[in-house]
Amino acid sequence: MTAPTSSRPRAARQRPHGAGRGRWLGMVVLSLGVSLIVVDATIVNVLLPRMVTDLRLRTTDAEWVTSVYSLVFAALLISFGRAGDLFGRRRMFVLGTAVFVLASLLAARSGSGPALIAARAVQGVGASMIMPATLSTVNTVFTGRDRAIAFGIWGSMIGGMAALGPLLGGWLATSYGWRWAFGVNLPIGVLLVIGAVKLIPETRDEQARRGIDWPGAALSALGLGALVFALIEGQRYGWWTPTRPFSAGPYDWPLTGLSPVPVALALSAVLVAALIVVERARAAAELPVMLDLSLFRIASFRRGNAASSLISVGELGLLFVLPLFLQGVHGDSPLQICVAIVPLALGAFLAGPFAARLSHRYGAPRVVQIGMLLEVTAVLAIGLTTHAGTTGFDLAPWMLVYGAGLGLTSAQLTNVSLGDVPAARSGQASGTQSTARQIGSALGIALIGTVFATSLGHVMHQRLELTDVPPAQRAAVARELRESAGTYTRTLHDQPGAGQAAHAADESLAVAADRAMLVTAGILGLGLLLSLRLRGRPEG
Repeated sequence: MTAPTSSRPRAARQRPHGAGRGRWLGMVVLSLGVSLIVVDATIVNVLLPRMVTDLRLRTTDAEWVTSVYSLVFAALLISFGRAGDLFGRRRMFVLGTAVFVLASLLAARSGSGPALIAARAVQGVGASMIMPATLSTVNTVFTGRDRAIAFGIWGSMIGGMAALGPLLGGWLATSYGWRWAFGVNLPIGVLLVIGAVKLIPETRDEQARRGIDWPGAALSALGLGALVFALIEGQRYGWWTPTRPFSAGPYDWPLTGLSPVPVALALSAVLVAALIVVERARAAAELPVMLDLSLFRIASFRRGNAASSLISVGELGLLFVLPLFLQGVHGDSPLQICVAIVPLALGAFLAGPFAARLSHRYGAPRVVQIGMLLEVTAVLAIGLTTHAGTTGFDLAPWMLVYGAGLGLTSAQLTNVSLGDVPAARSGQASGTQSTARQIGSALGIALIGTVFATSLGHVMHQRLELTDVPPAQRAAVARELRESAGTYTRTLHDQPGAGQAAHAADESLAVAADRAMLVTAGILGLGLLLSLRLRGRPEG
């Protein structure tokens, strides 16, 4: 594997902190911290069917439960990455863990959709403190081949725990209820805080400009929020013409004229453009900036971040759709759904360490390309072969292939992205790299979720036209299936005399899942093409 310092001048490298066994014990704590926040990014995917039933969530509520975490996470990563540079990365890690655990307890006690969404948003705040602190600490404490190994561990944790999260969630939900999937974070968080204080050295950037770029942070958060709102709510409020009332506080959006969705998209474009202008002006005036645009002049950093976003789109889209499909068609419990997810976790965990050996021989970029090819192949196969009778066991072989690809890419892409970044700028670079992942996660859930829900309603309406269901009921049944994210299928199966409608719902779920997977494969294919431009040399 190509170490991140291989192309840096000696003077630019930071002096490592700690030595020997202490550093690696600290790496265990950092890895567990990453595991905690990655698990909670994916654990709700398998809990979602029960959450939908218990809290009576609609499709858009369900999408917000999963995407608001990634949205807040992405919006604040760069800001907290810089805060760690200024005030101490271990301090940020400990504070973030405390916030995350508190939010987890609030999620466990949630009694409604809005309360759960708010708790998930606060979880995103805590996660945005933890992630850049772990990455920056690894980049500072480890050097040379040790840094390459540490990045491999860090990346493997992301890939493996993203897949293992649904398995843990399914076990907890089946055995104790979905609320325990959040409550279990309390003892884990306590252990992380103790371990961080004792084992992780405090590091900061002594040469960083003092101050925080508040305008940049505000523009980033608002711009991303407007974009993800538009993608999630488009199928509910209408992509152009409003289809239902929308309220924002005391203001009611009129049902005539434009839907709020294109307005949000336009607002997002304006805010992101303003962010670029503001950051350039602040950099020219030698003021602190939240987003260091000069980092994107580094080809490996620019291309690596784009690839990270596309990978996250595929990963979170896949884990959002498949549990809903299996739950709707087969009525599987969360633990049974996870039978389909286990091979993904196994593939990621096994491929991550093996990726280091391949990297030493062929170079990290080539390993990333192999991994992305495996991901595209697996998702495309799922999209082409899934039908109403498909079970978790049928999906397992392709999920194993996808997991292996995810393990290869996650373990090496961070190393490629940060390989040519000067050590003194690692905090902002780490935050930006993590932001790319989280933007992909939020947009992946929004985009793939929209394709899934929209297809579900349209196909169901078409299937019902071939049945004896009265025309007056067809639109209502199709709408209920779409807005319940497919869980209404089980109601139809249990309803006397609704056999034709239940069969149509099964077929509609399969077609909607196929379309979502084909879109996912297309996005991952773009990532594969982009990865062909990554450059690097074998180390071994």
